[in-house]
Amino acid sequence: MHQRLLCLPVLVALLYTGAAAAKDYQIHTVAEGLEHPWSIAWLPGGEALVTERAGRLRMIVNGNLQDDSVAGVPPVFANSQGGLFEVLVDPEFADNRWIYLSFAHGGPDANATRVIRARLQERHLRDVQVLFTAEPAKDTPVHYGGRMAFLPGDMMAIGLGDGFDDREQAQALDNHFGKIVRIGRDGSVPVDNPFVDTPGARPEIYSYGHRNIQGLALDSGTGTLWSHEHGPRGGDEVNRIEAGGNYGWPIATHGIDYSGARVSPFRSRPGMVDPLLVWTPSIAPSGLEVYRGEQFPAWQGDLLASALVSRDVRRITVDGEDLTEAEPLFGEIGDRLRDVAVAPDGSLYLLTDAPDGRVLRVVPVRATDG
Repeated sequence: MHQRLLCLPVLVALLYTGAAAAKDYQIHTVAEGLEHPWSIAWLPGGEALVTERAGRLRMIVNGNLQDDSVAGVPPVFANSQGGLFEVLVDPEFADNRWIYLSFAHGGPDANATRVIRARLQERHLRDVQVLFTAEPAKDTPVHYGGRMAFLPGDMMAIGLGDGFDDREQAQALDNHFGKIVRIGRDGSVPVDNPFVDTPGARPEIYSYGHRNIQGLALDSGTGTLWSHEHGPRGGDEVNRIEAGGNYGWPIATHGIDYSGARVSPFRSRPGMVDPLLVWTPSIAPSGLEVYRGEQFPAWQGDLLASALVSRDVRRITVDGEDLTEAEPLFGEIGDRLRDVAVAPDGSLYLLTDAPDGRVLRVVPVRATDG
C-alpha cells in the first residue's frame, strides 16, 4: 500500500534545554491490516521486516506491505501476551543474511521466551538456530519480556519477564525469570558475564530483579544500555543497566498489586539499583529507542518510549544520571502504541497494537513542503 496522509501537519511545542522550539511533523500510514504488529527492523536495501504477534513475519517493500508472509518462521505460542515478538537484523546482514527473532515457545502447560537466528533468503528463513530458551518453563501466558538489543563485541541482550506467578524468582540467580541475559550472537555465553563463576547461577544472566521488560535499547553514542519495564498498578520504571545489577523487583517497587494490596513496603533497598524515572499511574511502556538521527535534531540522544495505556510516545531527555520527561508525543493517533523505532533515514516509525494494526511513519514538515 502506498503511503497516505493520516492527518494534517500537527504543530507541537517541544521543550528542549529549557526553551520552547516549534516543530511540526506529519504522520503517514505506511501499512495497515496487521494483526497486533510488535516490532519493526530494516534490511540494508531499505525493506522493512514487521512481526505480527500471531506468528507472522511480514515485509514492506517500496512502501508496500507484501501479501505473503516470510516462510519458515518457527511455530509460536500465540495466546494472551504470547506470540512472535522482536525482530533484529544483523549488522553484517549483507554478508551473513542473519536475522533474529524472539517469541513465546511451547504450549499452555510449559512455555518460555525463545530466541532464534536464521538466514533470510528469498523471503524464506533457512538454517534456523535456537540461541536461547528461558528456563524453567512456566504455565502462564504472560510476562515474557522479549525485547532484544545488540551490544558491542558481537553480543546481544534479551529482556525477560517474571512470568507473573513467579515474581519472587526475579531475585534468584538459578532461573531466568525477571532477568536481562547477555549472550553472543551465536548463542554462546560471554566469559565476562557477571555470574559466570557464581555457583548455581545461570551464566547468561546480566542483571536481575526485573518485572516485565518491554523496552531495551543501546545508545550508540554513549554505549549505555537502557531498559523500561511494566510495574503492576503504577511503578513503571526506566533503568540504566549495569552488569550484575539488582533492580529490586519485587522487594523494592513503586507499584501496588492489581488487587490494591501492597507488593512491598520498600521503594528502595541497600544493594539494589533505584529507577531513574518512574511512571505512576502506569503508562504501560512498550517500545524504547534512543534517538540518533538527523530529521529531529532537537531530540538527539533522547529516549523515546511508546506506551499502550497512555497511547502516546514519551520523550525523555538525558543529562548524566538525570532523566527528565518532556512532552508526550503523537497522542492524536488515539491507538495503543506497541513500538517506536528510528529508521535509517532518521524518521520515526510507530506500530499500533490492534487486530488491524498499522505501521506509521513520522517525518518533520520542512518549510519547502508547502
